[in-house]
Amino acid sequence: MSNLKAIKRENTSSGSNNKLRADGLIPAILYGGKDPNLNISVERKVIKNIINSETFLSKVLEMDVGGKKEKVIPREVAFHVVSEEPIHIDFMRIVAGKKIILEIPVKFINHPDSPGLKRGGVLNIVRRKVELKCPGENIPDDITINLAGTDIGTSIKISSVKLPENVVPTIDRDFVIATVAAPTVMKEPEKPTEEAGAEGAEGEPPAEGAETVAKDGEPVKKDDKAKDGAEKKPEDKKPEDKKPAEKK
Repeated sequence: MSNLKAIKRENTSSGSNNKLRADGLIPAILYGGKDPNLNISVERKVIKNIINSETFLSKVLEMDVGGKKEKVIPREVAFHVVSEEPIHIDFMRIVAGKKIILEIPVKFINHPDSPGLKRGGVLNIVRRKVELKCPGENIPDDITINLAGTDIGTSIKISSVKLPENVVPTIDRDFVIATVAAPTVMKEPEKPTEEAGAEGAEGEPPAEGAETVAKDGEPVKKDDKAKDGAEKKPEDKKPEDKKPAEKK
């Protein structure tokens, strides 16, 4: 838990707030609980380090205001439209037993122990934050998901996540937080080499019965071609019968 020191401020005019910003302070307000709202200011250098973290709006801080320490949580930050510097922050007091709705970030651990990721699978994160209803005294820093043993095709749902006591999701269904998906790289088919293509075109004899083209352009079957090219046997001529010479 981070500690934050705050200073009470009596004057809330625009001029006074601008002077505070020029002096390196950020005007803020503390509200909630049974105590009245309190106008305060916090040091910009300290708060900027916390604002830059992903968990800022769900992070419990211990605030010291004039020696009185209270657990608070940031609820809203206003930024300058040009410089994008924080110019005002709302803090809410945490009251024991009172529930609060927060977006809690999801953290994944043990990536090397996932068989699916080892085999080239991809962790597809559906929700990076989950909205939870938490009691003020039991606000988690994050939702930790253990990836050990997850394989390709695994869907990690909210029902499989162990949440702190009395912490429940605001969505009343078993939704998916992440999946281990199969790799999407497609293997291209191998292309035949030029030599293989040439052999297929020139070196291979035509299949039996395939048609070839004659010189006159008419298709000729191999069988017909063989018949046409074969030598024709001469017809056997019968010997002429010689007539006997006439006797004189």
